[in-house]
Amino acid sequence: MENQLAKSAEERTFQYQDSLPSLPVPSLEESLKKYLESVKPFANKEEYKKTEGIVQKFQDGIGMKLHQKLLERAKGKRNWLEEWWLNFAYLNVRLPSQLNVNFAGPGLYFEHYWPPKEGTHLERGSIYLWHNLNYWQLLRKEKVPVDKSGNTPLDMNQFRMLFSTCRIPGISRDSIKSYFRTESEGHSPSHLTVLCRGRVFVFDTIQEGCLITPPEIYRQLAYIHKKCHSEPDGPGIAALTSEERTQWAKAREYLISLDPENLTMLEKIQSSVLVYSIEDSSPHVTPGNYSQVTAQTLTGDPTVRWGDKSYNLVSFSNGVFGSSCDHAPLDGMVIVNINHYVDKKIFENEGRWKGSEKVRDISLPEELVFTVDDKILNDINQAKAQYLKQASDLQIVVYPFTSFGKKLTKKKMLHPDTFIQLALQLAYYRLTGCPGSCYETAMTRYFYHGRTETMRSCTVEALRWCQSMQDPSTSLLERQQKMLQAFTKHNKMMKDCSSGKGFDRHLLGLLLIAKEEGLPVPELFTDPLFSKSGGGGNFVLSTSLIGYLNLLGVVAPMVHNGYGFFYHIRDDRFLVICSTWKSCPETDAEKLVLLVFHALHDMMQLMNTAHL
Repeated sequence: MENQLAKSAEERTFQYQDSLPSLPVPSLEESLKKYLESVKPFANKEEYKKTEGIVQKFQDGIGMKLHQKLLERAKGKRNWLEEWWLNFAYLNVRLPSQLNVNFAGPGLYFEHYWPPKEGTHLERGSIYLWHNLNYWQLLRKEKVPVDKSGNTPLDMNQFRMLFSTCRIPGISRDSIKSYFRTESEGHSPSHLTVLCRGRVFVFDTIQEGCLITPPEIYRQLAYIHKKCHSEPDGPGIAALTSEERTQWAKAREYLISLDPENLTMLEKIQSSVLVYSIEDSSPHVTPGNYSQVTAQTLTGDPTVRWGDKSYNLVSFSNGVFGSSCDHAPLDGMVIVNINHYVDKKIFENEGRWKGSEKVRDISLPEELVFTVDDKILNDINQAKAQYLKQASDLQIVVYPFTSFGKKLTKKKMLHPDTFIQLALQLAYYRLTGCPGSCYETAMTRYFYHGRTETMRSCTVEALRWCQSMQDPSTSLLERQQKMLQAFTKHNKMMKDCSSGKGFDRHLLGLLLIAKEEGLPVPELFTDPLFSKSGGGGNFVLSTSLIGYLNLLGVVAPMVHNGYGFFYHIRDDRFLVICSTWKSCPETDAEKLVLLVFHALHDMMQLMNTAHL
């Protein structure tokens, strides 16, 4: 990171934004061909023939007209999808977002200098916050290195949404407000929000033009902690952010109508650099089991999370830390990036602060005391009740697979991401006897304001391989050949998706044009195979690679009878995170993870023995 920072003296974080290519619109014929291929694993001959006819009719008729309109739209925008995606995937959704949409996970600092230890959370927290604030300053100065693929710069716009950014609830659609500015753009808010025992505090992080130091942050945190632990709990206004979106929008309007000062205080929270959540719990964590700490980072105390904030840092009383983030303005790779920076700094400094212990005379934190009445208190209780009910229904398991990792898969000339994706397909097939419609996140940051595309991992090739693994009459050589064919197909599709040649976002664009024009929904989207294959947000397996750096993360499953499946890849191991809803009798996160581990073993064995 230091070398990259040195390089970035001449390279600014956002300098390539204007020269990035626009997001392309794929060819209609290509997209429909890929779509047809993706439904094949889920159809019998008759169903497939029917869908083929529907697709052909769409291509020759309304599809062509919608595609032309989409091309027109794309002429006037550098990213034709951006606004649509934000609204469709996030801001229009009325479900409570904190558990259903947000992503969260622990930083793995407990693997080196910060093992769980009671009574360390304030001292460690001050150092943890300080490193995060240093990153904020680097971003303001545009000294965070540009992410690149080879020598190609990637879009960095999401990094603007990390700090001082908040979702605002609306009656039918939310909005996002970002107060962040780089130094060259002007003033950016520099205060933090701290939530503790249902109370809200703010304090400034800049004193005499400089960032306050860990001993100074410690004094602020200790003041808040002592006050909250010796006085009654606050009302827990933050819990309202965990409510169904329209409910929260109405409660917010009512809260503002009670007292105009309430709006001023809400804006202070919204504009703050980040929210620091002080939890009283001490989640269990060992190098062999990260389940409880990961679960509590996502499902912890709703009175100390501002669910709409793009960046909540979470502190537990045993000195373990994590983050919880609104997914609307950014994707996980931004958090991976800042977390890597913080992790490296904690490691380099052996988890300690090595600077001056001097504490300047800085103002004590200000408490934001909202004017509330019985209606608001009732709304808060209702929000807490629905949140805790849903949180208790979420099963999250996190285990390391330690037999091998990236090093060995690379040695076998196999991509580690594809390796895990195929292991998941085999595990699900063994569990259910059926193919599993699967969403894997593909990154489209080669393009201006690019975010993601859907990569459908359940291919015809993957299914054929899964079937061969369950068929005792199939030879090892044939199984290996089928597996390698599945690898090739997966890798090609991932490359296509990242280079703007995916089809799911294209189909979404065509559907949204039809809706905007007031046209009936084309038959392609009402065909049973569309949703059976995962279309319209119906993927049974919702998956993502969290990356190769020290972080874990989890999101709830996309559908009630589905799985959230996430993984972190290291040289010598894979860390696998799986979420399910306990109220669904057919799903079991623990069972699926163990089957994935079994599949990983079988795949490696296949590579080792098939040549004999």
